[in-house]
Amino acid sequence: MRDGLLSASVLDGNPVSVDEVDFSESTTLVREFYEALAAGDRQRLQELLHPRFTGHATEGLPFGLGGDYHGPDEMRRNFWGKIAKNFIARVQPGEFRRLDDGRLMVQGRYVGEARASGVKLDAEFIHILSFADGRISGLRQLTDSERWAEAARPEAAVPELSTVEYSVEGGLATIRMNRPEMHNAIDASMAEELCEVARRCANDPAIRAVLLLGNGKSFTVGGDLAFLSEAKDGELPGLLRAMTGPYHEALRTFSRLNVPIVAGVQGAAAGGGLGMLYCADIVLAADNARFALGFGAVGLSIDGSNSWFLPRLVGMRRAAELYFEERRLDAGEAFEWGLVTRVVPLAELQEQALRCAIRLANGPTRAYGEVRRLFRESLSVTLSEQLGAETEALSRVAATADATGAIATFVDKRKPVFSGR
Repeated sequence: MRDGLLSASVLDGNPVSVDEVDFSESTTLVREFYEALAAGDRQRLQELLHPRFTGHATEGLPFGLGGDYHGPDEMRRNFWGKIAKNFIARVQPGEFRRLDDGRLMVQGRYVGEARASGVKLDAEFIHILSFADGRISGLRQLTDSERWAEAARPEAAVPELSTVEYSVEGGLATIRMNRPEMHNAIDASMAEELCEVARRCANDPAIRAVLLLGNGKSFTVGGDLAFLSEAKDGELPGLLRAMTGPYHEALRTFSRLNVPIVAGVQGAAAGGGLGMLYCADIVLAADNARFALGFGAVGLSIDGSNSWFLPRLVGMRRAAELYFEERRLDAGEAFEWGLVTRVVPLAELQEQALRCAIRLANGPTRAYGEVRRLFRESLSVTLSEQLGAETEALSRVAATADATGAIATFVDKRKPVFSGR
């Protein structure tokens, strides 16, 4: 990100403290703020923002958007107003964290497209928010200004795909890793393309579920060792950084999607490629599936989110066994250890995975998105904070057409039909 300083917002020359607002209250306030921005609700923004609100936007943003703003009216007219004029963009908050000084840090993504070019926008952000008198008194925004500038350029083009197949039909996005002759080994091109399709999923409001598959005999064997072996002396560290950068960004984006993900795994699933099934909520494994890390055998540590997901899914001892003892699991063992949801015959894998994904695509999308977020954030908050988050999520979902309609049909003993709204 271009703006690397997380300095405090200043009100009357002094850093603003949020000691008066607990984590749950400040999180609720900020979520209401994001909802008011999305709805263009000026009156609600006026209620949420302190009269002496100050804002700072990342330098280098297009259309002169970067810099300091004093007062809610200036921020609304000259920053949010200009964004709305030039972009169709929405905020997708991810992780909420209370800082030691009491302020709130929010990590998430801006997604949408530039109005003039139609080019998709997908940029990470960090918001540092301060509070006073029960209102938001300061916002410091950090984001990747280059992604905003790229989207705004008329000549920007959507990349073509060669190692990944991507299609959307009936609200279901299907992603197939497509290097079958290499058992879907992940090279630099596939890493970039997985990142690209993850962004497309995040930017497309019509998508209500995602299906992850691998063409050929294997799901993915992880990093392409043949590709890495071509590195000259001293080049391997830089090459690995160049590959893991976009691949890890793809995993981050998939994990933060507000729609459910289904993965269908056959043959080999190994190494950093396991990250693709970690992103999924439902994982179907064919009876011929085999799972392994394999990093130690080539003298490497791990990537692909293995160090985060494995201890949580299988426990620390088993995660250590998989790496240090180079343990390999068959489909049944992977099910027993909690790596997959269920095991199915190889001949039925594609059909069952598709059927499951279609069912989810026809479900209550907003509720699914809230539950995905709650599961993800539960690992870094207290029980009290999580209970507050559950209440807020439930109230948001209760306001949807899907919830009100489904409750009515349940009372009438009819089957609900969900629209995703």
